[in-house]
Amino acid sequence: MQSTCGRGLLLSLAVVAAAVLAARLMGWWGPRAVFRLFIPEELARYRGRPGDPGLYLALLGRVYDVSSGRRHYEPGAHYSGFAGRDASRAFVTGDYTEAGLVDDVIDLSFSEMLILQNWILFYEKNYVFVGRVIGRFYGEDGQPTPELIQVEAMMVKGLEANKREQKEKQKFPPCNAEWSATKGSRFWCSQKSGGVSRDWIGVPRKLYKPGAKEPRCVCVRTTGPPSDQLPDNPIHTNRGDLDDPNLGEYTGCPPLAITCSFPL
Repeated sequence: MQSTCGRGLLLSLAVVAAAVLAARLMGWWGPRAVFRLFIPEELARYRGRPGDPGLYLALLGRVYDVSSGRRHYEPGAHYSGFAGRDASRAFVTGDYTEAGLVDDVIDLSFSEMLILQNWILFYEKNYVFVGRVIGRFYGEDGQPTPELIQVEAMMVKGLEANKREQKEKQKFPPCNAEWSATKGSRFWCSQKSGGVSRDWIGVPRKLYKPGAKEPRCVCVRTTGPPSDQLPDNPIHTNRGDLDDPNLGEYTGCPPLAITCSFPL
């Protein structure tokens, strides 16, 4: 009962966190009391060079004054390519060439959109918002474009996908694993394997997921009710999640062993 309640609390916190982030995200697109509109050519003057009026950068069309972090963004600094422009794509790809320092992000994945969201969190916390760039993400009236609304929707879907992934990770934490040229492979479970702290250890199993080329090793709880059992169904086989149809045993490994070794 204690384990089930603990998992329920973790999932509830995850849902709340996702909802809060989504709400904050939507709020960022909303109107600010005072903000300035830039055209790209005007923003390009804010690169921190001698005579420039300031040191700004844009992320998803939102302009931040990064003067307080000058040593990171001024000419010659590692991130100087971000200054005076919207280089949203490079925040994800790490491509700091002129071809990569662009604002086109529409083909990024849901998980990559979450990286952008985390960068927005960073700039909202550490720097001063000063305005918006007219172009891909904001119109001449300063309001969001359809492309920005689409990006926002992808971020929310990314949050939902991340929530599902965290829920699965609580149910099936990854195994510890090692390999050597002399001893072969070994998988084993512990109370913190996969970075998931819990009050059970579990046993190694292959988890088959639709679309995945190969199964991956996960630790599976061996006692108590299945994780997806409904509260109004008290009858269970006391085998934890061992009977999940997406699981498979490792050939040659005892069914309830917490360590599986496969010598060369």
